Amino acid sequence: MTYATDRIQEEIAYIAYHFHWSLETILDLEHRDRRGYTEQIAALVNRGAGEG
Repeated sequence: MTYATDRIQEEIAYIAYHFHWSLETILDLEHRDRRGYTEQIAALVNRGAGEG
């Protein structure tokens, strides 16, 4: 199974923006872990937006 390059770039940018991790650190993650972090970030962002 292949994963679209633009989707990977979106995930990398999202994690880097919110966690300030290096590109190398993010690329070292397994796909499942990287996807899990993006989901967790989204949940935190959505929760924070609802608290305002």
